[in-house]
Amino acid sequence: MPEPARAPADRRPCPFPLPPEDRGRSPYTGWTRAHWEATADGLLHAAARHASPRHALISLPGPRPSSSGPRSDGLEGFARTFLLAALRVAGNNGHDPHAHLTRYAEGLTAGTQHPTTTPELTTTDPDSWPSINTTRQARVEAASLALGLRLTRPWLWDTLGDAVRSRLADWLLPALGPSPVDNNWWLFGLTVGGFLRDAGIETARAQTAIDRALTRIEDWYGGDGWYSDGDNRAFDHYNAWALHFYPVLHAHLSGDHSLLAHYGARLRAQLDDYTRLFDTNGAPLPFGRSLTYRFAATAAPWLGALTGHTPLTPGATRRLASGTLRHFLDRGAVTTDGLLPLGWYGPYEPMLQSYSGPGSPYWAAKAFVGLLLPATHPAWTAREEPLPAETTDTIRPLGRTGLLLHSTASDGLVRVHNHGSNATPDDPYYARFAYSTRTGPTADGDNHFALLLDGRPTTRGPAHPHATGPDWASSTHTPRHADGTPLTGIRVLSTTLVHGRAELRAHLVTGAAPGTRVRQTGWATTPDGPTAQLHPLHGYDDTPRRAPTGSTLMGPHTHTSTLEGTITTRPEGTLFAALASLTSDPAPAPPSTLATTRLVGDTLHITWHDGTESALAF
Repeated sequence: MPEPARAPADRRPCPFPLPPEDRGRSPYTGWTRAHWEATADGLLHAAARHASPRHALISLPGPRPSSSGPRSDGLEGFARTFLLAALRVAGNNGHDPHAHLTRYAEGLTAGTQHPTTTPELTTTDPDSWPSINTTRQARVEAASLALGLRLTRPWLWDTLGDAVRSRLADWLLPALGPSPVDNNWWLFGLTVGGFLRDAGIETARAQTAIDRALTRIEDWYGGDGWYSDGDNRAFDHYNAWALHFYPVLHAHLSGDHSLLAHYGARLRAQLDDYTRLFDTNGAPLPFGRSLTYRFAATAAPWLGALTGHTPLTPGATRRLASGTLRHFLDRGAVTTDGLLPLGWYGPYEPMLQSYSGPGSPYWAAKAFVGLLLPATHPAWTAREEPLPAETTDTIRPLGRTGLLLHSTASDGLVRVHNHGSNATPDDPYYARFAYSTRTGPTADGDNHFALLLDGRPTTRGPAHPHATGPDWASSTHTPRHADGTPLTGIRVLSTTLVHGRAELRAHLVTGAAPGTRVRQTGWATTPDGPTAQLHPLHGYDDTPRRAPTGSTLMGPHTHTSTLEGTITTRPEGTLFAALASLTSDPAPAPPSTLATTRLVGDTLHITWHDGTESALAF
């Protein structure tokens, strides 16, 4: 029997009441559907206390407004919590004992009565929404509004007066135009179009928006369930909570079996990789942007269960989803006032984007798509089953993304080695060579390889996938000066080879001046986190240094090990190799015992601790 999940001693308990645990049905998490419903109600009640006089804007507290301004932020708070309310009520077949939809009906009426054409608070009406035509972010929120209206149509839309429905339709219609951002934003038009088409409003325009969006995302589909979020090799959680979520849910709600078969097959392929990115403690992988959506990471696994396109058993689906929701609630991701702050566990500004406003975290509402499954569905009634990460060690490339998955069953820890995702070069949440479910990136350069120029480390710049094998991945990049200028003529070929918990990290540097110093950093760990190790194999000085490296989303204080070496005069380049390890196993063996290496010509031969042999040719 697995150990019960427990809140860390230094974290706050959930601020709203939850039902008793059910360890018979849910031996891993103790949670049932009732816990999800109570969480949804608690979040909605807390957010409602920050509503405008007629509930059209929900302006939540935060460290600063988003780049779209406070009026847009208020709309965001309304739209994203409305989606949560819609999933809660639709999942209960319209039964709404807390009158969630009553409040949102009043807000829908007031918000469209006097829409403002500027994002700033320039109107005397404290409830008016910004226009989609003049506030770009409003298009994003239109998708949540439209999806919420589609889900609750019999109990909300159909009960509104003709004048209100006409105003709502007029407000939504601009979202059917071409997307101003060439990425997953095209799917906001699809989502608005799906609702308007079902409601019989501008059906031709709505269908055009749907077709245009589905055509555009085809350009980004790379097979094996993976999309790039635009033209820039952006691979992260947006695959699951946007690029699969909207097309698959649209096909499901439309009853379009052909469309669902097409996109459902892609979702299933994605989930075969994606569900392996969750730690046994419930944590998703903190890699990419918009991480403040937190447990939105479970939306795609729930959607797979809803549509039947999933590799997981029903018990494993609930184990994954409930484990993730509980992971965040146990660690203080909800404040004592019942709100989701901008951050990961508690508030954490360094991980935010300029578009993140106080209402942004409420796209966590997508996680509650599981409530659309009836209470009698096996995903709610079956006994919880273990996750992939706790049943066997896994090393596998993730499609053609250049990402290498690496998990160990002994501690349930998941890592990803990055040799191909490029959404925002030099962003610590995209550009590091490795990420894990129990560490976070620092501003000071953990999991990084750099040249030291005038004492300053270079940044990585765009990574170009080079080659991939069953237990390794490689990429090339041109380092950049700290100001972003590429170092012309210098090339780094980087490879990560994995065996057990060991990570062999090798870099062949060509074109750099002899005598140039280089630096390899390891994992940044908190005092109560896993054990990180770094050991020189080839080209580095003998002794690593371990020094403080600032905060991460896991905690305020971290330490990171560092190795340094020197570029030689070899015209074919200088090879640097190190052995890294991250583990939560007690008393791990020194990394020097995990492998031995020898360089013969341009091939690095590795003998692992269990006698297995590998070779890397450069």
